[in-house]
Amino acid sequence: MAEVLVLVDAVDGNIKKATFELLTAARQLGEPAAVVVGAPGTAAGLKDQLAEYGAAKVYVAESDDIAGYSVAPKAEALAAVAQQASPAAVLISSGPENKEIAARLALKLDSGLLYDAVGFDGDGNVTQQIFGAAITVTSKVSKGTPVITVRPNSFAPEAASGAAQEVPVSVSVSDAGKGAKITDTVVEEKGSRPQLSDASVVVSGGRGIGNADNFTIIEKLADSLGAAVGASRAVVDAGWVPHTMQVGQTGVTVSPQLYIAVGISGAIQHRAGMQTSKTIVAINKDPEAPIFELADFGVVGDLFQVAPQLTDEIGKRKG
Repeated sequence: MAEVLVLVDAVDGNIKKATFELLTAARQLGEPAAVVVGAPGTAAGLKDQLAEYGAAKVYVAESDDIAGYSVAPKAEALAAVAQQASPAAVLISSGPENKEIAARLALKLDSGLLYDAVGFDGDGNVTQQIFGAAITVTSKVSKGTPVITVRPNSFAPEAASGAAQEVPVSVSVSDAGKGAKITDTVVEEKGSRPQLSDASVVVSGGRGIGNADNFTIIEKLADSLGAAVGASRAVVDAGWVPHTMQVGQTGVTVSPQLYIAVGISGAIQHRAGMQTSKTIVAINKDPEAPIFELADFGVVGDLFQVAPQLTDEIGKRKG
C-alpha cells in the first residue's frame, strides 16, 4: 500500500487536532505516514501521539535552519521527504502558512495542487466546496504527486494503532530558502475559553448585537456552556472583535457538536464555515433569515431578551 504523507502541525509538543484529522483521512488513500518538520528534537515528544492515530512511519526532517526561518525551509524539507518516500499523496491542513508550503511543495515536485479538500473517494478524486460552499466539485490531480490541503473539521479524527517507525531524513536548506529570517516571535495570550477551531460548543454573534459593548451578551452565553466564542464577518469588519474569532469561508471553519448563532443572518460565506456542525441553533428576529434554513432549532425573537434568558436558564440547570 502506497504511503500518504501528512505534515504534522504541533505547538509546544501538542499536536493540533487537524493533524489527527489528516491521519484519519489519509487511510482512504493509502498508509498514513507523518512528517515532522522543525528544530532538532521536535519529533521525540510527538511519536506516541502520532502512533495513536495510525501513523505507520514518522519521517523526521529536523534542522536548526528550519526553526529560524520562514516557510521556505519547511517546503524544502517536506520536498526532501516526498522525494525519498515517493508517496501516493501529500496532505496538509489548510491555513495561511500551510497553503504557502503546499504551493511551494507542488512547484518543487512539479505536481498538481488542490486546496481546501473536504472529502476523498478512494480513487484519487477530491471533493471541494467553492463559492462559499454553494457548489460542490470533484477534482483530481493529473500530474505528479497530488499535494492536497484539507479544510479543518472536514474529517472526524479516529484513533488507530500505528507503528510510528522513525525514519530520519537529511535536510539541507538552500541559501534561497533562508532568505526570510524570523527575528521575533510573540505568543498570543490565551484565555480560559476553548480554541475556536477545536471546540465542541461554539456561540457566535452577528451584526444583530448592535455594537461592540453588546458582545458581552455572546460571551456570557458562551461561558455558561463552556463554549468558544465566534463572530460573523460583519462583526469582524466593524472592528468589534479580532479576525481570529471570525467563523466563515475567510475565517475559521468549525464543526462542533453544538453551534449557536445569535443575531447572524446567515450569509453564504458564514454558512460555509459552520454548516457541518452537528446541531445548529439560531436566534434571530427576522423569520426569513437564511440561517433558519440550516438550523435544527430556531428562535424568532429579540436576541437581547432571548440570549440572557437562555444564559440564566442554563445557569439554573447547572446549579
